[in-house]
Amino acid sequence: MKNILVLGAAGQIGSELVPYLRKIYGNTAVVATYRSTPLIPQIMESGPCENMDALDAKIMFDVVKKYDIDTIINLVAVLSAVGESKPTLAWKINMDSTLNSLEIAKEIKGAVFLPSSIGAFGPTTPMDNTPQDTLMRPTTVYGISKVAAELLGDYYFLKFGVDCRGLRYPGIISNVTLPGGGTTDYAVEIYYEAIKHKKYTCNLGPGTFLDMMYMPDALRSLVELMEADPSKLKHRNCFNVSAMSFDPEMIAAEIKKHIPEFEMTYEVNPVKQAIANSWPNSMDHSAAQQEWGWKPEYDLKTMTEDMLRILTPRLS
Repeated sequence: MKNILVLGAAGQIGSELVPYLRKIYGNTAVVATYRSTPLIPQIMESGPCENMDALDAKIMFDVVKKYDIDTIINLVAVLSAVGESKPTLAWKINMDSTLNSLEIAKEIKGAVFLPSSIGAFGPTTPMDNTPQDTLMRPTTVYGISKVAAELLGDYYFLKFGVDCRGLRYPGIISNVTLPGGGTTDYAVEIYYEAIKHKKYTCNLGPGTFLDMMYMPDALRSLVELMEADPSKLKHRNCFNVSAMSFDPEMIAAEIKKHIPEFEMTYEVNPVKQAIANSWPNSMDHSAAQQEWGWKPEYDLKTMTEDMLRILTPRLS
């Protein structure tokens, strides 16, 4: 990667990815784009930014040519829970931004990163140690769009030679930006509420295991994959990656080690619970380990320590 365009830079991942990439590749080499949600000041002040709609292929192509872009990172998405309330909008945004990214990468002979998700799996997928290659029948429009994007990425690589790569991200936990309507949001919200109010009402029930990853690992995994030797990549755009699997009781217990008075209750959201029940308890990421050396650095214990260390003085 030399000149990078980040679509959706105002989102949960993008808000941290752009500064991370600028530290590695230089401020002027990473162009951040946004549409309605403003970028954080750190991004606006440190390098090039463009207000553009990722659904407008002509405008995107103009931006790509303006900055001599060779790599497009497409983080534009309507997430799982929000997508179920607006399925046609979710499909249009998720798929049109994907297709535009692939078409432009074909024209410039560049690379594309398309993030996939545990949402690409469904209730008929093996739930424990979910294989890299397995049955995928998602029951949300978000998941369906992710499977379609994986297949499109394969198609554009095989048909046109587009270097398309991607990761099936689990729930991502950040201490910078709040999530935006995903099923795994509770695992971020719980830290904020524990610090501010010493209590939290969880919208997923006890025993709901889901794969999770701390943001520093998520950012590092993206760069490591995009910089990996392409000759060693067999799966390219759909690698399972994870760092930990836990349920609400486990994360609450870890927080109580630091905030003994913290208490958690449950008020299950039936839509989010049904989505979570259709997703894996844990994923097998051995293909990522073997093909490009993936290894997470954070587990539940070390992530909790870091989240509370950073958030406590800020929220207090």
